[in-house]
Amino acid sequence: MRRIALAAAAAALALPAAASNEAELKALREEVAQMKKAYESRIDSLEQRLAAAEAAPQKSQSPQDGAARAAATAGGFNPEVSVILQGQYRRMKDVPERSITGYWPAGGHDHGGHGHGGDERGFSLDHSELVVSANVNPYFRGLLNVALKDGEAEVEEAYFQTLGLGRGFTLKGGRFLSGIGYINEQHPHAWDFADAPLMMKALFGEHYGQDGLQLKWVAPTDLFMEFGAEIGRGARFPGTDRNQNGVGATSLFAHVGGDVGRSHAWRAGLSWLTTRAREREAHFEDTDAAGPNEVEGQFTGRSRTLIADFVWKWAPDGNPQRRNLKLQAELFRRSEHGDLACASDVGTSPCSGGVGLGRLRSAQTGGYAQAVWQFMPQWRVGYRYDWLNSGSKRYDPATVFAALDPANAYFTSHRPNRHSLMVDWSQDEFSRLRLQFARDRSMQGVTDNQVTLQYIMSLGAHGAHKF
Repeated sequence: MRRIALAAAAAALALPAAASNEAELKALREEVAQMKKAYESRIDSLEQRLAAAEAAPQKSQSPQDGAARAAATAGGFNPEVSVILQGQYRRMKDVPERSITGYWPAGGHDHGGHGHGGDERGFSLDHSELVVSANVNPYFRGLLNVALKDGEAEVEEAYFQTLGLGRGFTLKGGRFLSGIGYINEQHPHAWDFADAPLMMKALFGEHYGQDGLQLKWVAPTDLFMEFGAEIGRGARFPGTDRNQNGVGATSLFAHVGGDVGRSHAWRAGLSWLTTRAREREAHFEDTDAAGPNEVEGQFTGRSRTLIADFVWKWAPDGNPQRRNLKLQAELFRRSEHGDLACASDVGTSPCSGGVGLGRLRSAQTGGYAQAVWQFMPQWRVGYRYDWLNSGSKRYDPATVFAALDPANAYFTSHRPNRHSLMVDWSQDEFSRLRLQFARDRSMQGVTDNQVTLQYIMSLGAHGAHKF
């Protein structure tokens, strides 16, 4: 094609036949002919070199060479960095140690433990995040998520993930949020409400994380089918860090979903978690003639949790930009059995000096249901109902914990619940302002009307959230 173009150029140069100087025109034609000959020689040389390169055997390339070439092509190490800024103003009752009555506190003194639920009154810096992620090479990807709150930094996630196992398999290793349930894998900035459901606070303090390995498989079917298994250290509540070799916690989960027409999509799941605890501590109030004092409870045994989740989304013709509706619900059942003990430094307490209470068997249930409606661009409203059942607890002897303050004891028949209403405004996907009102009855004898004003700002690269 280049030769044809050169011929055409030569023909074009021949057009000025009206030139008065025939000698100059002849010289010009000779110069074009020489240029054409030189270009043809160069093209022949390039064609010969190309043919020789194609005929030569290709040298095998190691993964390290491939990674180096990929890094050079991408311009070197270039991670994706994002920052999530999150803060709030909260108006609620002054309760020194918040807990969910009838449930073992998920973090010792404070039921929130090291979570990020934001139980502070007034203005506070809530759960903010620093996220760094990048492809390590063509085979692995890495992510680091550091949670920042109250001047403290906590590594929330730090893991590698495979990119090319094939056949629908993905392996993840390090510290990560478990794939059980629906909301557990979501970070606080992705929640539809300003705080976690009561169910998640009662089960895990906020969410459950693993230090271990996760294997996922997505089936090659039209219907979305995902199966996963995890093994880990099991140091997070409801387990404890037992500092031993082997596996401390195991979880299994399965999710299925699909589309219904052009406007509807759904996903359902079933998850199971089993872990062990050794002298898992909790603090309860006791009241005697000398006044209130603290009692320490200790549980050693096995904890099993079953979670069912369901999500339904609607958007006209599959476009959620103007209007969309999201219905979401999760249910759980937790059973625990093991040995129970209590201790107190107060001589008049029934737990004075440490008392073994024998075996404990408990079964608790609960869940939440919510609906979030985007009625126009940038504006959403939502309602969530939380309910818990403290369930059945069998222990021997029953006289010790029965003597504790019934308003705070683990052994109570109180059924916690909460109603939450929210409205939020998002200028775009990088900013959100939210107003939320909640009527909280999670503590026996306390009705707490809470008002929360929250901001969420996203800076830098940030991937899309999961379904």
